[in-house]
Amino acid sequence: MWCRRLSHLQSGLQDLLRGRVTCWALQQPNFKSLFPLAIHWHHTASTSLNCVWQQHEDHFELQYANTVMRFDYVWLRDHCLSASCYNSKTHQRSLDTASVDLCIQPKTIRLDETTLFFTWPDGHVTRYDLDWLLKNSYEGQKQKVIQPRILWNAEIYQQAQVPSVDFQSFLETKEGLKNFLQNFLLYGIAFVENVPPTQEHTEKLAERISLIRETIYGRMWYFTSDFSRGDTAYTKLALDRHTDTTYFQEPCGIQVFHCLKHEGTGGRTLLVDGFYAAEQVLQKAPEEFELLSKVPLKHEYIENVGECHNHMIGVGPVLNIYPWNKELYMIRYNNYDRAVINTVPYDVVHRWYTAHRTLTIELRKPENEFWVKLKPGRVLFIDNWRVLHGRESFTGYRQLCGCYLTRDDVLNTARLLGLQA
Repeated sequence: MWCRRLSHLQSGLQDLLRGRVTCWALQQPNFKSLFPLAIHWHHTASTSLNCVWQQHEDHFELQYANTVMRFDYVWLRDHCLSASCYNSKTHQRSLDTASVDLCIQPKTIRLDETTLFFTWPDGHVTRYDLDWLLKNSYEGQKQKVIQPRILWNAEIYQQAQVPSVDFQSFLETKEGLKNFLQNFLLYGIAFVENVPPTQEHTEKLAERISLIRETIYGRMWYFTSDFSRGDTAYTKLALDRHTDTTYFQEPCGIQVFHCLKHEGTGGRTLLVDGFYAAEQVLQKAPEEFELLSKVPLKHEYIENVGECHNHMIGVGPVLNIYPWNKELYMIRYNNYDRAVINTVPYDVVHRWYTAHRTLTIELRKPENEFWVKLKPGRVLFIDNWRVLHGRESFTGYRQLCGCYLTRDDVLNTARLLGLQA
């Protein structure tokens, strides 16, 4: 028996030295115990860079800039930026990922100054700058905020004295546009002043930063309180805080409001930073924040008014976060349009109602409410993925126009101006 076992070990060791050990064998839990001396560990340090790396059986470990990073070997081969693997003109991958051996390991690894070189079994060489690896590693992304924001309640926003941007500056200068977008990205709302009170000028304003998103409400919408659509917004009634189009699979990103005329009283617009309220929930009841980010809900819009017939359904949690860094990127909150809750069992439902109540209490705190009176010439842009809006009831005749903007295009414009978005 011992003779047979020794023969088996000798055969396995010979296979290893000849390079014939399979990926499956390397991954077996008892492999290292069978061949404790056969695994070659790499360890290199650059004292000037304070860089340490080690080659493991199934991953590469790098310690650099006070961060410990781990990279899968397939990932390292797949993200090669050489001319044969990546088109630098189009910024697109040329390598066929499906052609990469899932058991691939580098033959050699070396560090030269600030560049790591991986030589693969077929002789191909992949180069990575240390800072590039730090920026694009999972560990690096966990520490990075995608979009910097300033969370606010009414007092914080008013004390910030965020300036509005003039209509002409917005349209004609990069500086005016950049200042506007910087304020919008930080606070989730921004104003443009001295806009001629017409639908045409409002449309021109919107097109400066984005394509207009055409929806079931049209491209540019223009409405009064005539209930021409099956929505409470087309009345004189008060509207509680909410985000729009929760019944879309992808809710509209940005909303534009311009009050063209109001002959009456009331009608102030309510603005609430949903991210500020969510942050309060996270600090006070983290388990409820987590539940609101995991339970999927249906939102529904059914309309049968005149020639308008629609049935829209959108699904998603109230709070939407990036899984790698837990950053909140969207709140989907609309008690008017929330459909029947039938996506989770009863015991989860009750815990969800408790968490929803906690968030609602934060959203309804008077100190979190920022009220503003819209007037002709002043256009309001709202981040519909962050800031909830509402309205007090009003009297008289009131005309509003506006539109939805595609979020991708607004962020694209911001990035082209050098902003982090």
